Amino acid sequence: MNDEKQHARTTSALLEKVVEEHQHDMITVEQLKNALHERGFGVLMAIASLPLCIPIPVPPGYTTFFSIPLFIFSIQMIMGMDTPWLPKWLERREIRRHGLAKMIERANPILRKIEKLLKPRMHFAATETGERIIGIVAFICAVSIAVPLPLTNLPPGYGILIMSLGLLGKDGITIIVGIIVGFVGCAITTLILIYGGEAVMNMFAGNSPLIHLLHYA
Repeated sequence: MNDEKQHARTTSALLEKVVEEHQHDMITVEQLKNALHERGFGVLMAIASLPLCIPIPVPPGYTTFFSIPLFIFSIQMIMGMDTPWLPKWLERREIRRHGLAKMIERANPILRKIEKLLKPRMHFAATETGERIIGIVAFICAVSIAVPLPLTNLPPGYGILIMSLGLLGKDGITIIVGIIVGFVGCAITTLILIYGGEAVMNMFAGNSPLIHLLHYA
């Protein structure tokens, strides 16, 4: 019965519980992984993508660092591994509890909106092939995220987050939406790399709020 309740708990509620239970100033990545391991790759991919989905000024190398666990988890999904694994050097990294709590507080409204839409449908996500496809798309998105361009991490980050929540809810439609969002983000990054930011903004006629945001970042 307890296992069933744990499985039924939403990702947003589970993240809040992790912060509440760990009262030390610092939380290691290993502690976080162990607290969430029963939900598999879905919740770990979701939490790894969360810092990339909040539009805040970040120092150089921020997105590249957070793309590392996404690379690791996506490769493991492609390989068909059942249990997530992280190298010891990454597990020993510490996260400030206060910073994690603030990130979760800002991200949970988004998570809850997505979670309300989740329901089991198009069950290909439950298959090994479905998870491998998600892993491939997540890997491509992680490559795009690792490119140090202003705010281009947001669409592929959201793509991974949406796919991860869809995986947790066995919701194939949500996973497809995440794939589309992720590929749009990767396409924007590719266009900027090939043609430059100004040219891409001109392609979109310069009327999109996102384009203006990228222009003045």
